[in-house]
Parts: sequence; C-alpha cells; structure tokens
Amino acid sequence: MTGDDTKHLPLEDIHVAAGARFGAFAGWSMPLTYPAGVMKEHLHTRDHAGLFDISHMKLFRVSGPQAVELLNRACPLDAGALEISRSKLTFFLNEKAGILDDLIVTRLGDSSFMVVANAGNAVADEKHLRALAGDFDVEVEPLERVFLAVQGPDAWAALDRAGIETGSLLFMHGIEPRKDWFMSRSGYTGEDGFEIGLPEADARTLVAKLLQDERVLWIGLAARDSLRLEAGLCLHGQDITPETNPADAALMWAISKDIRATGSFVGADALRAALGRGPGQKRVGLKPEGRQPVRAGAALFDADGNHVGNVTSGGFGPSAGHPVAMGYVATPLSKPGTRIFADVRGTKIPVDISSLPFTPHRYRKG
Repeated sequence: MTGDDTKHLPLEDIHVAAGARFGAFAGWSMPLTYPAGVMKEHLHTRDHAGLFDISHMKLFRVSGPQAVELLNRACPLDAGALEISRSKLTFFLNEKAGILDDLIVTRLGDSSFMVVANAGNAVADEKHLRALAGDFDVEVEPLERVFLAVQGPDAWAALDRAGIETGSLLFMHGIEPRKDWFMSRSGYTGEDGFEIGLPEADARTLVAKLLQDERVLWIGLAARDSLRLEAGLCLHGQDITPETNPADAALMWAISKDIRATGSFVGADALRAALGRGPGQKRVGLKPEGRQPVRAGAALFDADGNHVGNVTSGGFGPSAGHPVAMGYVATPLSKPGTRIFADVRGTKIPVDISSLPFTPHRYRKG
C-alpha cells in the first residue's frame, strides 16, 4: 500500500514527538528506529525494557457455543484442551498445509478465545475465519485496540511501577485484567515480556507512565527484527509462507501428536502426507564466517557448487556479536556444524548450519 492507502498507528503523534524514523511495513507507516539507533535499541531491550507499538497486529475475539469447534477446524489445535488463560502458538493452514499465518490463541473462558494475527495477514485472516465460522454457532469480533509490547528483563518491574500487576502471569498465558484490556506474557524477542491490547486513551496514559522510567525505551521495527532473528523466531512472509508447511519450517513442536494423527483441521491430510514423506528441506540457523551479514534472498550452495537452499532472514546480531541468518536447506545438510556457502553479490561466503536460537530464550515459565 502507498499514499492514502497507508494505515497509521493511533499513537503516531507520540512516535513523531519521540523522533521516530518511519517506513512502510505490511501496509502501515511504522517507526523503524528512534534517535538511539537500532544497535542501542536492541541491546537496551536485552538489558532493560523495550517498548514496542505493535498496533499493526490484529486481535480477534472468537466466542460462542462452538468457538472450540471453529478453532479446531481453523487450526491444528485442540482448543478444548487449553486451560483458561493458556496461550498457544498455532497456524492457519491452506489445503496444502501451507502456512497462511502463525497466530497466538489464548483461552479466556469456556467459550471465549483471543486470536492475535499478523499485520499483513489481518484482512485475509478475518475473511478466512469468517468463511469457516459460517458452519458454526460462533461470533468473530475484530477488536479496535492499541497493542503494545514491553520486552526485556525489566519489563515486569517497569509495568509494576506503572501500576500494572503482572506477578502471577507466566509465559504463554493471557488474561483480561480490566474492561477492554487483554494482556499476555509473551513476545517476539526471546526475552521475558508482555503484550497488552487496550483502548487508545488507556494506552496513552500507560505509555506516559512507562516512559517516565529510565529502564524503558521506545524500540522500532528494525531492532524488533534483529531481536526476533537472534531468538530464532519466524517472520511470516519471509521464513514461513503459504508455500511452507510446519514440518519443513521445524514448527511441528506447536502441533500435538494427537492432533497430527486425528485432527480435522484445514490442511490435515496434506500435513499428514508431508510428515509421511519427511521434509525435503528444513529451516535452520545460519552463522556466516566473518563480519559480512548474509541477507534474505541469498542463494545457498554446497561445497560442489550445487544450489541447496536460500536465506529467508539475515542481518547482524548485536547480542550474538556476529552475523545471524535463517533459511532453508536440503534436509541432508541441516545438521548443525555443516558448512555451506552463501552467494553475496557474486562472492561465496562460508556459512555454518547453526542450532537455534542464537541467544538463549529468557521466558518466565515458573
């Protein structure tokens, strides 16, 4: 989207005042960096607390007598087995088991769930979910919320100082702490942190309180990308697409064995067939030799010069201290330590297959 079609964040004036540099992402005008710069923003999130405006993402409430049945059809998920307040990574798949989107689903009540969808897919996701919902007694309600993330080891303390109690909430759990609020202990950085959906007026008040805390710094989309890449987390549209299935993407941990075997979700037969064949390619971490980052789109070759895969995300990892990347390689070459080569503007850069993540996850699980 360009021109008048570009969507703007409800808090855009706050980002302008903070000196944000904006750029286009998924049809939105988004803060890419702030005056501190991407390196300092990245490291500040790892050391203290980063504040992200993720209002480009979309929240849907799915409720009604057959909410469980709808979600079980829409996703490779046993929604009925989720405990109240439990969050789960799952997917919308197409009939070929390609990933239309990756989602977080949180159970809020016996027949009420929150679904968080990615920005670029929000319109298509709503259309997809509503089409499936026609067969069920259920309501799909898109919510107009500002969506904020607070990430890093000081996130809970900064929220506590701002009057938001988080103590009993553990990683991958979500609640509605007050009217029209949704808060989950989750994120996209590998750090402990929270995502909060709330009305705009409440968001402005909360942001003002958080930014009074020297531990909190605005973080833009550029550092969000380097943080999630170090954490080995996928970006839809790059690392996972409608042409990628969860087996190739090394995401089968998100689908229980029972659901793999007996689930009746969209794409179930195709996914079972893919599992039966075994993945021809696998998503892996990639550690380039030296200091030269290897970017998305770079072709990967074996020692004999055969094309064996492609980089899907790449850059420099400020916390890792070296370039980091992800991509897909032929399964026989997917073992950590295997050396392959990336073509960077005609130069073959040695790259080692690396286990993920590049920096340890620090979630609060107990």
